[in-house]
Amino acid sequence: MEASLWLIKLILSHLLTDFILQPNKWVQKRKLHHFAAIHLYLHGLVTGILAWVFIGWQYWMIALIVMISHIIIDGWKSYQKDNLSYFVIDQFLHLLVIVSCWLFTFFYWDTILLNWQHVSANAKFWKMVTAIVFLTMPAGILIGKMTNHWRENITDSESLANAGKWIGMVERIIILIFVLYNQYSAIGLLVAAKGIIRFNEKDRPEIKTEYLVIGTLLSIAMAIIAGLLIK
Repeated sequence: MEASLWLIKLILSHLLTDFILQPNKWVQKRKLHHFAAIHLYLHGLVTGILAWVFIGWQYWMIALIVMISHIIIDGWKSYQKDNLSYFVIDQFLHLLVIVSCWLFTFFYWDTILLNWQHVSANAKFWKMVTAIVFLTMPAGILIGKMTNHWRENITDSESLANAGKWIGMVERIIILIFVLYNQYSAIGLLVAAKGIIRFNEKDRPEIKTEYLVIGTLLSIAMAIIAGLLIK
């Protein structure tokens, strides 16, 4: 319990300092001056202090590691483009440091190995992972192949397909969770909400509506089948 609470507090301190307690001015100064910006070090100091307060004074070494790594990662990010890819990489590196500190503090190699053996033998876990992986890109590609006949006749097919790809992945994962928890009525609400949003425009050509309906039904069917197979 102590270990999980410790990790939650460390993640909370990161969310607070990186998204709430960091003024936009500090971000702009960091992008402009990089490692020469005093605001980069102020942000790192705030991050380290809040982590120290949250996890306890005896873990000062962990707070110091979080502070130094945060400065290095944010300094590196200041040289990169301001897009989703680098944002995800930045947050992944921060969380990697946090999880590494957590493992170093509370777990030994024998414990990690034992836990991995339990996970490795857990069939339900691997079924879930397989279903989630399938419902992301593989299912999206399959649906794209199956609806290609309609997409070829749409003028803005490329942008529509790109948007639908991400919407479909999120939609299928949500439906999978609903199926696993027997919340079938929630699937109906999701489909109805999506229908209202997508099909309430009067200027949509008929072929586009057919493409969206068929793609949606295929996406929903794959997610439901995957959930039932796991169960």
